[in-house]
Amino acid sequence: MGEPEIINATRKWVEDVVVGYNLCPFAKRELARNRVRFVVSEAETEDDLLHALHSELQRLDDEPEIETTLLIHPNVLQDFGPYNEFLDAADGLLAYLEMEGVYQIASFHPDYQFEGTEPDAAENYTNRSPFPMLHLLREASLEAAIGSYPDVEGIPDRNIELMGKLGAQKMREILANCLKNPLGTGE
Repeated sequence: MGEPEIINATRKWVEDVVVGYNLCPFAKRELARNRVRFVVSEAETEDDLLHALHSELQRLDDEPEIETTLLIHPNVLQDFGPYNEFLDAADGLLAYLEMEGVYQIASFHPDYQFEGTEPDAAENYTNRSPFPMLHLLREASLEAAIGSYPDVEGIPDRNIELMGKLGAQKMREILANCLKNPLGTGE
C-alpha cells in the first residue's frame, strides 16, 4: 500500500470510527476545518521514527494552522509490545526538546491492548487503528476543548461501553473495510 492509500485508509478510520462513533468529541471540528495533518513516515527503525517525530513536533511549532498531526509509521513497530515500549522514548523526546506541557502524544496501533484486558477485548478498539501511529496534540487546545466539554471524565467509560455493544467482530470488520476500501467507494 502506497502513501496515498495509507493516508486515505487512516482518514476513513478517523471519519468512520473516531468521528462516526464520537470516540473523540473534539475530532470532528478539526477534521472539518482541515487542521489535521496526516503524514506517513518512511521510518524503518525506531531512531528514524524519533527523527520523524522530532520533525513533526517542529512543524507544529512552525505552523500554528496545523492543530494536530497523525504520524503514521507502517514500516516500524508493527508489534504492539515494542510499540508500547517506544512510547517512553517518544515522551523522552518531548522532555529533551522541553515540549512537555506544549504537546502530548496519544497512541494508536492495529493491535492496541489496554493493560489488564484480553487481546480480543472489544474495548481495545477505542485505540485500534489501521496502522501504527503517533497522534501529536497541542496541550493548550486540548485543555480548552476539555474545559468546554461536559463530562470529559465519562468519555472513556462511554467509549468502552459502546465498543462492548458493537463487539470486537464488528470493529474488526470496520477496520478491515478502512483498509480494503479507503475511499469509501463500493462495498
